[in-house]
Amino acid sequence: MSSVNFLDKLLDGVTVEWKLLGDVCRIETGKLNANAAVEDGSFMFFTTAKETSRIDRYRWDTEALLIAGNANVGEVKHYTGKFEAYQRTYVLTNFAKNVSVRYLYFVLTHSLKKYLEEKTNSAAMTYIVLSTLENFPIPIPCPYAPQTSLKIQAKIVRILDAFTKLTAELTAELTTRKKQYNYYRDQLLSFEEGYVEWKALGVLAENLDSMRKPITSGLREPGDIPYYGASGIVDYVKDYIFDCDLLLVSEDGANLLARNTPIAFSISGKSWVNNHAHVLKFKTYAERKYVEYYLNSIDLTPYISGAAQPKLNKKSLESIRIPDPPPKEKKRIVDILDKFDALTSSTSDGLPREIQLRQKQYEHYRNLLLSFPNPKAEGV
Repeated sequence: MSSVNFLDKLLDGVTVEWKLLGDVCRIETGKLNANAAVEDGSFMFFTTAKETSRIDRYRWDTEALLIAGNANVGEVKHYTGKFEAYQRTYVLTNFAKNVSVRYLYFVLTHSLKKYLEEKTNSAAMTYIVLSTLENFPIPIPCPYAPQTSLKIQAKIVRILDAFTKLTAELTAELTTRKKQYNYYRDQLLSFEEGYVEWKALGVLAENLDSMRKPITSGLREPGDIPYYGASGIVDYVKDYIFDCDLLLVSEDGANLLARNTPIAFSISGKSWVNNHAHVLKFKTYAERKYVEYYLNSIDLTPYISGAAQPKLNKKSLESIRIPDPPPKEKKRIVDILDKFDALTSSTSDGLPREIQLRQKQYEHYRNLLLSFPNPKAEGV
């Protein structure tokens, strides 16, 4: 069913009137700066639409929509209760009787940022002007029959809330699974004294760093071969250096300390690697993945030099001590961790993929349900 037919059926021939946001609610801003927050406050203090702290007093005790006015510009929060707000956070209350607050929330999250970008002629918005916000257009179905209008809005809200709830549940599941993964990884990679022999990484792996060749961006011939750096693929080139399974380990960069992404990652097939990632080769899949999991689980600070420009040089890398259980035990550990890794990290068949699909589905239906025809759009 096309979006036009879907909307025609939902609206059942009723009219749609476009109202200005300033006409369907009261728009105010907070009056406090961020320093007003206190550690033991009893009430929510919105410093942006989504970022919060605590405060010992409140100004509002109601259902409201909050819009970030200068940080994370255009982000929207739906909240009910006692709260206070930062002086550049817009607070929407006192809604018209024929407008569902939740419906208005979805309308704002659907198109407010795009509207603001068009009005400022820039995607890099730094703040919202009140008059611009007041003139944001709101579609009201069946405006002269409030009960019918609210029923239509409620149908839209039910559909979009269902997708929102499903995505939230999947995200919570992913968080739980990641905690389980970290727990089992730490348990599986912890060995009692004397249980296994410890070996230097340089003994377990063949180092192929001497084969690396950095290419400046201007000299790279475009192609379909991945060109790897310290944290993953940085480009695609025409030629390759390696054609095998390898483990790359970050040699330099802030991520060595921040660990926002794994510092060790496996690659397969044709590849080109620059001089920002060490290249290690192992005899078996289990040995490579085992070392990958282990390196990503431990603190490497003792092996890293340089604070401003962190670096894990070849000598330090090869000196890292690795517990070396029997091959069967390595395979058992890798089999377990591979399953958790696929569930928590895979973008092809894991929870991240499922969340991605549900988010796309939500955005599809949100566009479908909120794309009301507006013949006066250019003049609003």
